[in-house]
Amino acid sequence: MLLYRLEARGISNIPLEGPVILCSNHKSLQDPITLGVWVPRKVHYMAKEELFRIPLFGPLIRAVGAFPVKRGGVSKEAIRTAINLLQEGHVMGIFPEGTRNESIGMGKRGAVSMAIRSKALVVPVALVGKYRPFRKMLAVYGAPIDLGPYAEQGTSESMEAATELIMSRIREMLKTGKPAA
Repeated sequence: MLLYRLEARGISNIPLEGPVILCSNHKSLQDPITLGVWVPRKVHYMAKEELFRIPLFGPLIRAVGAFPVKRGGVSKEAIRTAINLLQEGHVMGIFPEGTRNESIGMGKRGAVSMAIRSKALVVPVALVGKYRPFRKMLAVYGAPIDLGPYAEQGTSESMEAATELIMSRIREMLKTGKPAA
């Protein structure tokens, strides 16, 4: 990460207390570091369980807030861990697309579901730039989104609408490089 010029915009949009989910686009294995390096609170992440088996790397990612998730299906244990962390007032970093994409794709509803269940605010984040030596990487943090109105509706359509709202804010910030309101 020392090879890149990291810059953050909108960091004041991250609440200093209470449950928060940072929802970001995902294009590189380096994204969790770029997403969380400016955040004044510890950010927790789900990471594929295979990474925890790598000597030295596994303990390192656990120390910085990662916990394992089984791939290829819904990991109830990982979701339970995430919701517990949020209910305790922590910050989760989530990539709603579920996988790395060079251009932003469709979001999955997992982040919205966890936010509603834990009453967390969602902060959309756009990681702008390419990981090239000595080039600028920008983390843009948008205004928090309260999903309470979507929770009240409690329908599949409202979950989809909330997911699309988050993804549209990320897309907007990717285009402008400025925090979305």
